[in-house]
Amino acid sequence: MIKAMKKRAAGKYLGRSEAIVKAKDYGIHCGEFQTGPLNKITDVCGVTVGHYTMHVGKHNTGITVILPVPEDGTKSLFLEKCIAACYVQNGFGKTTGLMQVDELGTLETPIVLTNTLNVGKLSDALITHVLRYEKTVNPDKDIFSINPVVGECNDSHLNDIRERVLGEEELEEAFLNAGKDFQEGAVGAGTGTICYGLKGGIGSASRLVTIDGKAYTLGILVQSNFGRTKNLIVGGKPIGRTIMEALKRENDEGGEAGGIPSAMEALDKERDERSKKDVTSKTNGITSVDRGSIMMIFATDMPLTARQLRRILRRVPNGLARTGSYTGNGSGEVVIGFTTANRIREIPPMLTLHAYPDHMLDPVFRAVTELSEEAVLNSMLKSQPAEALDGTKIHSLAEFVIDTEG
Repeated sequence: MIKAMKKRAAGKYLGRSEAIVKAKDYGIHCGEFQTGPLNKITDVCGVTVGHYTMHVGKHNTGITVILPVPEDGTKSLFLEKCIAACYVQNGFGKTTGLMQVDELGTLETPIVLTNTLNVGKLSDALITHVLRYEKTVNPDKDIFSINPVVGECNDSHLNDIRERVLGEEELEEAFLNAGKDFQEGAVGAGTGTICYGLKGGIGSASRLVTIDGKAYTLGILVQSNFGRTKNLIVGGKPIGRTIMEALKRENDEGGEAGGIPSAMEALDKERDERSKKDVTSKTNGITSVDRGSIMMIFATDMPLTARQLRRILRRVPNGLARTGSYTGNGSGEVVIGFTTANRIREIPPMLTLHAYPDHMLDPVFRAVTELSEEAVLNSMLKSQPAEALDGTKIHSLAEFVIDTEG
């Protein structure tokens, strides 16, 4: 499953890797489907992603934008809307725009991801961006209503979130940075996130699926900020427990990794009684409570109806379960998806949509489970270690590898 970068006599765990690579480079195979060329959401034709990343004093935060169609001065997402849907598994979140997406089944703006307290400011900034762009491509079109879609995760452990430092200028920079081969890890909206007590971030993956002899691309991008360390599963193995044991052992041996307090195991056993409190160590980010959120953005070029798309989105969290998530009370799991195949135009008034019968969607259901599992792992493996505002050391999953030989 995962090759050890170095061995240690004390046990199988142990290595620390210097390379920051994706799950497949460790030999972690999340399923059976072939990946796209980049193994990112941007393998879906036309989709681009951009980041703005801030590291200034106590501000470790950012913005990620997902564009279903490129803003090249000729295409209009507002006038040629994508079929879209959303699914909320646990509604502990502050996302805007989902009510209309759910009602009308369309997406008319790019999707913006950021931190919790900046949702309002970036919703306003996104409206300004769309008005400005539409004026250049459709100067004769009067726009009086826009449904901005903005999602969030709370990055307050690493970011002084109350100062709300992100706005219109930072959003425009994220749009300027949009492209196909974007960065993953602790960048953009994933700059300050924590996943399974380790460094979270932006992760992505893609899969190729053939339906009725035709090949389609499915892609996912996640902003990961959830999970209880002890529950982390990688490639079907309980790696979270192994990491906790290894950190404790290194601490006992005077290692430099930072350790886990001896009381942590007892605290873990009491997690049900202490479920309202997020128990962490000042020497690492180990957490015994599943609190946080994950935003999951799904894209495809497969022709689907909004109803079918929502059925697909409901399967996306299956991949989270494969990484160890049980959807805690304080964790928000939000999925937003769109297809670039069916576009809703104002003219002509009669629409013709193409879609496959539901019984042909099983391969897609299987693929999205693989996608979300791998995207979460990629978000962690691509992220560097960090330090929280209170001095807590947040390790990266890339620091830990498992020797499964023997």
